[in-house]
Amino acid sequence: MKASTLKYILLFLAQAALWNYGNFSQYLLIAFLPVMILCLPVGRSPIYAMVVAFVTGLLMDFLVTGQIGMTSLALVPVALLRRPVVSLVFGAELFSRGEDLSFHRQGWQKFVPAVLLVTALFLLVFLWADSAGTRPLWFNVLKFALSLAVSSAVGVFVAYLMLEETGERWK
Repeated sequence: MKASTLKYILLFLAQAALWNYGNFSQYLLIAFLPVMILCLPVGRSPIYAMVVAFVTGLLMDFLVTGQIGMTSLALVPVALLRRPVVSLVFGAELFSRGEDLSFHRQGWQKFVPAVLLVTALFLLVFLWADSAGTRPLWFNVLKFALSLAVSSAVGVFVAYLMLEETGERWK
């Protein structure tokens, strides 16, 4: 088993444990699954990323006894827009060189906006579907803002863990 696959599985289990046992507040949802989808190999097709996101979401909903399909509903758009986000934040030359994301080469300055974008997309879809129009707007906006701030901070650390390597920055 590759190290990246093992890291993905361990972080998946950490997310499940966090959602099961770390319910800190009704105003906070800590989600780093979108970052895990962002960190998939760049050379893989969007279909591959969408299938991984769908299966990951279904398994997560099953493990945390959530509404089946809710996490998949929010993760699949992240997987669909992963390549445009990578191209926008890291540049299209990443695709032309056939390289994967590297936390050491690109640096945290580029990972912060990428993590913010994918986490915001995930939270928008997830909170919209979760509330189903039954919660007031102020509650959803507050939950979105708090969750985005905390989840993005955790997400940058998760990206570092998933993309950790011995390589150095380009010269």
